[in-house]
Amino acid sequence: MITQEELNRINHLARKSKEEGLTGKEKKEQQHLRQQYLQSVRASFKNQLKSVKIVDPEGEDVTPKKLKELQRKDDEK
Repeated sequence: MITQEELNRINHLARKSKEEGLTGKEKKEQQHLRQQYLQSVRASFKNQLKSVKIVDPEGEDVTPKKLKELQRKDDEK
C-alpha cells in the first residue's frame, strides 16, 4: 500500500518535471515511486475482482473460469 506521503512526492516530482526538469536521482526516485503505485493499484484491483460474481438474467452463475480459479486459489490460502 502506498502512503499519502509517497503520493504527495509523486505529484511533486511530476510538477517539478514539467516546470524545471528532474535530476538523474529524482528521475530514478520518480520511476521507483510510480512502480510502487502501480503495484498497489494492481493489487487493489485484483482483490476487488476476486469478489465479483457474474450472474445472467436467468440467475445462472456465468463467472469466467479464470476468475473462478483465481477466487478458488485465494480461498485455499
